Amino acid sequence: MAIAKRLYVPGTFIGFRRSKHHQKMHTQLLNIEGVLNMEDAKCYLGKRVAIVYRNKETDATVVWGKITRTHGNSGVVRAKFDKNLCPRFMGCPVRVMLYPNRD
Repeated sequence: MAIAKRLYVPGTFIGFRRSKHHQKMHTQLLNIEGVLNMEDAKCYLGKRVAIVYRNKETDATVVWGKITRTHGNSGVVRAKFDKNLCPRFMGCPVRVMLYPNRD
């Protein structure tokens, strides 16, 4: 019996980092499935993130990013992508890759 190995953990793009009056479009907030506190989120620092979406020209397009740090105490993380994400991606699923390892 073959054991299936997971390559990614699902997550959700929940919005942009913001202050009271301004929104910072260059930093996105991600909610990773199964992460409920800051200590659990720290193991995902430095991991690659992918948003896979479909458009009319190509079958699938991937936007890559990287998790930079935690955000608050509830397990939300900050990520920076190669291109700033469009606001229509809010609520879309993301894939948090389990590589590269920092060990």
